[in-house]
Amino acid sequence: MFCGFVCVAVCSVLLLFWKSFVILFFNRQFWIFTIKFRYLIGNTKDIKMVDDEDLKEYRWETGYEKTWEAIKEDDDGFLEASVADIVQRAKRKRQAMKQGSQKLGMMRHLFLLLDCSESMSGQDLKPTRLICTLKLLEIFLEEFFDQNPISQMGIIIMHNKRSEKISDLAGNYKKHTRILKTLNQSSLVGEPSLQNGLEMALSSLKLLPSHASREILVIMGSLTTCDPGDIHLTIENLKSEGVRCSVIGLAAEVHICRQLANHSGGIYNVILDDAHFRDLLMQHVEPPPAAVSLESSLIKMGFPHQIDRDADAAEEPLTMCMCHVDNMEDSSKLTTGGYYCPQCYSKYCELPVECRACGLTLVSAPHLARSYHHLFPAANYAEVQFQNQVAICYGCQRPFGDADKQVYDCPNCKKVFCIDCDIFVHETLHTCPGCATNLDTFQITHS
Repeated sequence: MFCGFVCVAVCSVLLLFWKSFVILFFNRQFWIFTIKFRYLIGNTKDIKMVDDEDLKEYRWETGYEKTWEAIKEDDDGFLEASVADIVQRAKRKRQAMKQGSQKLGMMRHLFLLLDCSESMSGQDLKPTRLICTLKLLEIFLEEFFDQNPISQMGIIIMHNKRSEKISDLAGNYKKHTRILKTLNQSSLVGEPSLQNGLEMALSSLKLLPSHASREILVIMGSLTTCDPGDIHLTIENLKSEGVRCSVIGLAAEVHICRQLANHSGGIYNVILDDAHFRDLLMQHVEPPPAAVSLESSLIKMGFPHQIDRDADAAEEPLTMCMCHVDNMEDSSKLTTGGYYCPQCYSKYCELPVECRACGLTLVSAPHLARSYHHLFPAANYAEVQFQNQVAICYGCQRPFGDADKQVYDCPNCKKVFCIDCDIFVHETLHTCPGCATNLDTFQITHS
């Protein structure tokens, strides 16, 4: 009798579980059908959760995938080699997506929005998120102004539910670097306000002329944002003004950051480690494709000549440059040399700069020539399987081994390169060594 009672109890429990499973399954299928049906008939106001990018299946609805197999340990049990390989492949993929002969925004005006909230005190990046970010930003600033000499940048920090502009739009990277170094001792309190930072940047960017490229780069360490209003309206204003917003996340993906990047035509990435962080920053060094609303116009520029400090020192009086007239931080010095504006003859100690007297943009010929390679980049190399085509890489002369599964072939000179040389040619050198050493192919690529 006891066995019969146990069997009845087990059957009852199994029947209860079966009913629950059937109810949940059909209930889930009903809601999926309802959402898809309402989406098809156009009633999307009540289902904001279904975006254009969310029509695909969720991660838990897809098939079984062994995603951990993409990362493998090396002989010493470390993962740095796999992460470095992932970064290299991502660089190669971005390089393959680039297209030559396209309109670019050369006069860039970029606002850097830096999270200085309590979340930046985390130690997943050594020694802290903030210090690691500031060190990488110093490298980014120098590289940005080296590749974009006629561009300007401003810095806004977000902390304690507020935003603060610590540096206006300017083309002097030394000034921005000096200001960033002062943030090492700043107190990290409260939450960031993404909306306040975007509104502050937009208030300055919308006053720029129509031919200027307007960009915002957000470095977000927090998973939350405390905003005073509807941030979706701010995103729509940024989109209407043609401001391109990109976000680099230090913790995890945030939905509102994804929406900000998608609606404004920017890029959103989350870092893996400090090396990946540096790679994502360097991704924003090259000018992006110009916005549709960006107009083409002729820009008046001046090419001042530098007067030798030693020659004719007795005849030329000691003067002070316009850069340091009202600068209380740097020590003002009286000098005899400098760059003189060809329009108003104001003196400046370095270029490029915008004349404070007449507003003329002062540059030198090398500054404009440095932007030439963005308009005419080196041809993308074709990725081919390594089948002992050549013994060594044409660029670095490194012998190919068993670890080299793919090599990269130049379509013009037919020289074979390794992946490191491929990335170096397209990111730093901007000229194919094989084409440059062959006069025939060099004339073809530059004709």
